[in-house]
Amino acid sequence: MSEGPDSGERDTGPGSEGATADGGNPDEMALAELRREIHDIDREIVELIARRTYVADTIAEVKAQQGLPTTDESQETRVMERAGENAEQFDVDANLVKAIFRLLIELNKVEQRERR
Repeated sequence: MSEGPDSGERDTGPGSEGATADGGNPDEMALAELRREIHDIDREIVELIARRTYVADTIAEVKAQQGLPTTDESQETRVMERAGENAEQFDVDANLVKAIFRLLIELNKVEQRERR
């Protein structure tokens, strides 16, 4: 069920005290605005994943040209450590961030293996 800004959620009927000039409740207007912000952030996240995937694909090409293995455990360790540090810096659950990065890394490795 969509809860985005166009989901039609609006209480303009009886009991919607404090309605604004356009008929919306101020709390609902704030909720719609916050949902628009989440919508924009989600798009940015997907864009960043696409950029990361493109760079990872380029790395895979360089590895293939240089005869390097697909997996580089030391690099993966550095990425995971950096993810944890960044999570702490932004006060986000480090385990969650590391799980997301582990998934991104694994998906990139699968794609790299399939292309070889």
